[in-house]
Amino acid sequence: MGSDEPATEIPCCEPIAQHALDEADATDLARVFAALADPARLRILSIIASQDETCSCNLEGPLGKSQPTISHHTAKLAAAGLIVGERRGRWMWWRAVPEQIAALRASLGGGEGSGR
Repeated sequence: MGSDEPATEIPCCEPIAQHALDEADATDLARVFAALADPARLRILSIIASQDETCSCNLEGPLGKSQPTISHHTAKLAAAGLIVGERRGRWMWWRAVPEQIAALRASLGGGEGSGR
């Protein structure tokens, strides 16, 4: 009772993240999550990321979507920086952007060695 030392506050639980996102990082991450907020785009990204590169023509069958719909979705993924494309003749060839995928994984707490 006669102690002059301030009481040490004990948090109720561990922090969720190592550090809080600043406004710019939160805005960038929200843009990426918005691009991924569609099941077709998630599937497209998983197909593209599973290979070195993928032609748009090879996305029609697995997705059961028309080429204009695929173009719409790949444009959203490219705008978010998740994939990059190169036109070859009439087709676009897509590659995942490893640095962006790694940044997304890290933002979700799944850094290297997470097993995911």
